[in-house]
Amino acid sequence: MRILHTMIRVTDLDKAIDFYTNIFGMKLLRKNDFPEGKFTLAFVGYGDEKTNAVIELTHNWDTHSYELGNAFGHIAIAVADAYKACADISAKGGNVVRPAGPMKHGGSVIAFVKDPDGYMIELIQTS
Repeated sequence: MRILHTMIRVTDLDKAIDFYTNIFGMKLLRKNDFPEGKFTLAFVGYGDEKTNAVIELTHNWDTHSYELGNAFGHIAIAVADAYKACADISAKGGNVVRPAGPMKHGGSVIAFVKDPDGYMIELIQTS
């Protein structure tokens, strides 16, 4: 068994794809429209779906907003240098909501970025 993907609902698919590909350097792996169901699925990630977990961006054509709720936490991405990643993300127009720095009650260097729909992405420094 392995994790295949995590699905999040997005209100503006083009904006979400742009965020994950241009801000985080993921690739758009595939995109499929389902006219009968009035939705589009786009899969983004760092590698082939056969060997990597990816993010499924679901765009329901007739839905223009969502409540994020309080159960979902965040998506975590490993980075070599969280400080540089935050600078790069900010320079590209990304929303760094918690700058890089040591984790409270721990030693890991982390940061948080908010995507266009309000989902949180944690950056965890691996070096």
